[in-house]
Amino acid sequence: MIEVTQTSHDDPMAFEVVVRDGDGESRHQVTLSQRDFRRLSGEACPPPACIEAAFRFLLDREPKEAIMQRFDIREIARHFPEVARELPGYITDTNEAAARRA
Repeated sequence: MIEVTQTSHDDPMAFEVVVRDGDGESRHQVTLSQRDFRRLSGEACPPPACIEAAFRFLLDREPKEAIMQRFDIREIARHFPEVARELPGYITDTNEAAARRA
């Protein structure tokens, strides 16, 4: 389970993310500029959903314990250059999951 709480609406926006699974939880603080939000999401979702999609992307590649505790969303591309190409699919999946929960 990924829980995203937006803690600042400034630019950059700030988020607290908690990732829980059967082995416990990890906590992360993430920033996202308005520019990166528009570039990565096309504004097809609210900012917290973009962060959730980014974490789903990361969790498909590494365990929660390997994700940095504090980072800016741009850091993902340094480790995984394919993020800009693949994130829209994760956003679509996140939006569909949110619609099913509603």
